[in-house]
Parts: sequence; structure tokens; C-alpha cells
Amino acid sequence: MLLLNRHPDHGGPLAPTDAQTLGVAAAQEVERFLAARGSSAPTPLHALPALAAGLRLAAVHVKDEGFRLGLGSFKALGGAYAVIRLVLEEAGRALGRSVDLAELGSPEVRGVAAGMTFACATDGNHGRSVAQGAQFVGAAAAIFVHGGVSEERIAAIARYGARMIRVSGTYDDSVDEAARVAQANGWTVVSDTSWPGYERIPGLVMQGYTAMLREALAAMPEPPTHVFVQAGVGGVAAALAGHLAILFGDRRPTFVVVEPARAACIFETAKAGQVVKIAHGEPTVMAMLECYVPSLVAWRVLSRVADAFMTVDEDEAVAVMNRLARPAAGDPAVVAGESGGAGLAGVIQAAQDPAMREALGLGAGSRVLAFVTEGATDPGRYAELVGLAPEAVVA
Repeated sequence: MLLLNRHPDHGGPLAPTDAQTLGVAAAQEVERFLAARGSSAPTPLHALPALAAGLRLAAVHVKDEGFRLGLGSFKALGGAYAVIRLVLEEAGRALGRSVDLAELGSPEVRGVAAGMTFACATDGNHGRSVAQGAQFVGAAAAIFVHGGVSEERIAAIARYGARMIRVSGTYDDSVDEAARVAQANGWTVVSDTSWPGYERIPGLVMQGYTAMLREALAAMPEPPTHVFVQAGVGGVAAALAGHLAILFGDRRPTFVVVEPARAACIFETAKAGQVVKIAHGEPTVMAMLECYVPSLVAWRVLSRVADAFMTVDEDEAVAVMNRLARPAAGDPAVVAGESGGAGLAGVIQAAQDPAMREALGLGAGSRVLAFVTEGATDPGRYAELVGLAPEAVVA
């Protein structure tokens, strides 16, 4: 299902705060922080010429975030970056002076970090990033997980020394509980979603995501004409759409937001013209995207610079996992987790549907960029869905 953006703000400028958060100077600062973390080589950009030919497109590229910083997900860029920024800011307040990234390992800054606890709710990947960032700076982490988070994902977070707190209900319930407990204990919430009065830290998380777009653009032979990005609460989609708008202005690529049909909170928000919370229904296999209310900051950006919103079904998500695992001749094999290939599933659906193809201006000259946002972060589930033996899957 496809919905073109008819919001009255569509095509207008970003709000000044969002333009600053997602601007070039901020993105360059993200790159500086990323370099300081080590193991920060760009993730692979794969060309899929056979798939492009089959879809009657000029080119299809996918950015493979399964190799990001040992976490297997683009989320490694956001939560950890925010944690590091917040520690440096707190150290600056404690020491009464500006504190630079180069001082992160100093006894003074480590002492400040040791007194901090960072909390978040997660479907799995964001929590790993926050926990990794806390471990990196010497702080504590408290990670809230709802009933739909698998034991493998919980164990992957706990390996970074985080305290795991289980919450009954949905992801949105865990967000509420994390905020409540953190306030009671004086912890700092590092959420990838935002709500009234809480926007700056989710903005920092979004800021971190710009790095993968900049890497992709640097590696592509020509800029994309179309970009498809999946969404849960919308943070990554908004970060990439906003930065593209700043970089390219009126020449920006057509930007399409892709969601699971079973958890399409941004699609329904776009339809309503304002933020709405959708009902919790049957769980989606795209578990990392199972969110029921958008981030306020993300929607503010997407209402202006996303061009279309679409949904993909369960079978389409599984089909693209298998298609990437067993590609047509000439295309590389790519490991995409249950949520990781949703954007590419949107590309395939849109390119094969004549009405969608026409509405989005997809044609023989189109150069499409999508993001495999996670690898096999739950190896057992991945093996089940692509028909492999669990021991054959590398997380």
C-alpha cells in the first residue's frame, strides 16, 4: 500500500532545530566521534545489478549495516553516540569547562561517567548500542525490554554489562516504564523516540545515523534518484531524509518510508495528518519495527521531506531475506535480519506494481538506494526464516 505525502508542510524547510541537528556540521562531528571509537571502517555498499535488471531499474544499491561496530545493526551509530556526547557534557558541567572528545579516557571524565546510569527501552538493537556506549565510557546501563524481545537479543545486550529489566506489554509500554523508573532514580534516558518535552536526546540519536548515509553517498558512482528506508518510530528514516534534503535541496532524491503493515504508525499518521497511536494487533515478524506511535521529532521531519509512505506484508519481508541470502547470479549474498530487508522489500513491491511505479517515478533510469539495517541479530530466528542450520549463521 502506498500513500503520497499530502501534508501541507511537505516540501517546506526543516524546523531550525532539526536543520541544525541533521546538518552538515553535525554530521561531520558524528564522523569525528565515530573515528574515536575504533573499528569504525565504513560498512559495505553492495550493488545488485541482477535485481536491478529484473526490476527494470538502472541500479539498486544496499548499504549493509550488519557489519556496524560489532553490533550487527545501524543502531550502533545512534545510542552510543548520544551516550558519549552526554558524558562529555556532564563532565563539562562538573569540571566547569569545555571537555573535548580527546579527554574521554581521562580519570576526571571517567569519574564523572562512573556516576551516571543510562536507561532506554528497546526491541533489541538500540539497547545494545546504549549498553555498548555505556561500557565504552565507564557508565552503567539499565535496559528495559518488553515481552516480544527474544532471549537471544536480551543476552546480546547483557553481554555489555547492562542491567536488564523486563516489562510486560509492548515496546511503547517499555518506553513509558523506562521513563518512569529513570526519573525516580535520577538516570538519563537515551531513547530513540521522542515525546513532548523530550526531544534533544532523540535528536542526538538521529544525528548519529547520518554517518551511514554519508558513507553510502561517498561510495555510490552517482547519487540515488530514490531512497527507501524502513521505519519503526521513524528516527532513522527522518535522519536520512532530513540530511538528504539539506545536502541536495530541491534536487533531493524521492524518499519513501517503508513500514510493516501490522505496525504502520507513520503511515497512519501521514493519513491522518497528525501523530496518532495505532492499536496493538498481531505481532510482525519485523520485530525491530514493531512500534505503535511515531517519534514527534521524526514525524516533524518526515512530514516535510518524505515523499511517500508504504507498507509491506510479512511474506514480503521473509521473501527479501531469502532473496538476499540466495541472490540471482552476479549479485552478492547479503545477510538481512527480519527487519533489515524491509526497505528493499518496499523497493521490490513498488517496482513491480505499475501504479506505484508511476506514482514514484520509478523507471529505467532510476538509481535506488536501500539500507539493510540489521544482519542476523537473532541468529536462530534468521536461520529458521531462511531455511539454514543455526550453526551456519554468523551473528
